[in-house]
Amino acid sequence: MNTNAINAQKAAQQIVRISQGVSEGMIIKRVQPSYPSQARLMHLEGTVELQANISQSGGISEVKQLSGSPILGRAAVDAVRQWKYKPYYLNGQPVEIQTQVTVNFKLP
Repeated sequence: MNTNAINAQKAAQQIVRISQGVSEGMIIKRVQPSYPSQARLMHLEGTVELQANISQSGGISEVKQLSGSPILGRAAVDAVRQWKYKPYYLNGQPVEIQTQVTVNFKLP
């Protein structure tokens, strides 16, 4: 059995973690979150930290809230799910990547 081929296949299936700074430069389409009316009434502001998996084609395959208000978090997750990125290439092949996304909510 060719272990090099198996190892290459496993490497291609792994999720590559990249910094938020690198992923920021790869964004093609960014959707701003809608400010939740409940948060507006409560004068709630703040930062929501998300972990996002970006598919080989550049779409969002998974988003998970890491920190921040649950009310603001839902709006942030809904917006980030619509984002689109340039595909990330490793050794000439597009790979799935994982990065952090920070969404800031500030009342106007």
